[in-house]
Amino acid sequence: MVVVVLVLHVIVSLTLIFLVLLHSGRGGGLSDMFGGGLGATAAGSTVVEKNLDRLTIIAGLIFTFTSITLALILDK
Repeated sequence: MVVVVLVLHVIVSLTLIFLVLLHSGRGGGLSDMFGGGLGATAAGSTVVEKNLDRLTIIAGLIFTFTSITLALILDK
């Protein structure tokens, strides 16, 4: 059980790092490479940015869940 949660935790943490790096900051970001900044000046936020936000939130929630689960399992 610990191994499964630990592997999931590592995968989610790397995914979360990748998703955060894709977000555009002040001067753009890595999301510009994938079309995230195409309509940002005219339309505010694009569909790509909204989906990226949703994926980041989901990954953050899974990361939190696996962190708490690992803390409870390894506390024994």
